[in-house]
Amino acid sequence: MNATIALLPGDGIGPEVISAAERVLRSVATRFGHDFTIASHLIGGMALRAGHPPLPNETREACLAADAVLLGAVGDPAFDTGSSEGRPETALLQLRQALGVFANLRPARVWPGLENGGAFKPERVAGVDMLIVRELIGGIYYGEPRGNDGQSAFNTMRYTRSEIERVAEVAFQSAGDRRGLVTSVDKANVLETSRLWREVVTTVGERYANVTLEHQYVDSCSLLLASSPKQFDVVLSGNLFGDILSDEAGAVVGSLGLLPSASIGGRAGLFEPVHGSAPSIAGQNIANPIGAIASVAMLLRHGLQAVKEADAVEQAISSALSEGCRTSDLVTDQSVTAMSGSAMAEEIVSRIS
Repeated sequence: MNATIALLPGDGIGPEVISAAERVLRSVATRFGHDFTIASHLIGGMALRAGHPPLPNETREACLAADAVLLGAVGDPAFDTGSSEGRPETALLQLRQALGVFANLRPARVWPGLENGGAFKPERVAGVDMLIVRELIGGIYYGEPRGNDGQSAFNTMRYTRSEIERVAEVAFQSAGDRRGLVTSVDKANVLETSRLWREVVTTVGERYANVTLEHQYVDSCSLLLASSPKQFDVVLSGNLFGDILSDEAGAVVGSLGLLPSASIGGRAGLFEPVHGSAPSIAGQNIANPIGAIASVAMLLRHGLQAVKEADAVEQAISSALSEGCRTSDLVTDQSVTAMSGSAMAEEIVSRIS
């Protein structure tokens, strides 16, 4: 297989975790006889510091020409007081829209050996394996009009029937390959957009006789995600609610640093760990690279249709964790010594077979 992969290390811990992910990609290429053309490009705060807009034209064109895009993180406190157009995060919104990736897949599972790895009781989280399907290029993040005059501010939450229908199809198809349950999340008791959401999702669900559909208000869902997470299979939500719920899922499974994502449906898939740029720990080699490495597995599976290669990466992650490899965010026993991010990456690379 020949494939072109655009790397966007970005800000904060982004370059560290993408360096680890690139090692995994190159190991997979060697092990399975593939030819990956891999090149890095500026985005976010790093682009701004170099005198470019958050998403330089060169980066946009490279991503549009690639077979898949792997992103680290965007976000730099130095630009937090700037206009929306001059903030690093604008690059991510623009890139998602340019690629047309409307469905964001965020799996969250408790890896073997990490049942005691978080704040929740092991019996509550053991066996958790859910997939959050988040609509990605609509809703309040993109709705117009929007504005802030210093005295008042407003945003517009807007969804069309077709936008809801296409992401719902992804959720039901995914559930058909899993345990056959879709939990659709909305706020239909107060929001008109959520009433349309519920109506359209219900209609799509009628086409999938093998999948059960349930509806949850977002506040109720967030409570159940913490109190009874094993009940969830596929969680379908809009842009804002999905962003929030997937971070909560990170706490359930032990660390946000474990969570990957795949944004699909457009010209090329965009793959990235769910975590942010975490500037407070950048440059210390302590960031957990597993979210980025698991995003490589999703890139292989969803972006390049390389299923056995994706399985090999996930099995390597599982092996490393089950044998006790831990970065600092996963250490709950003070007798366990945390390893560096690069050491965790090496442990995973050594297990790819």
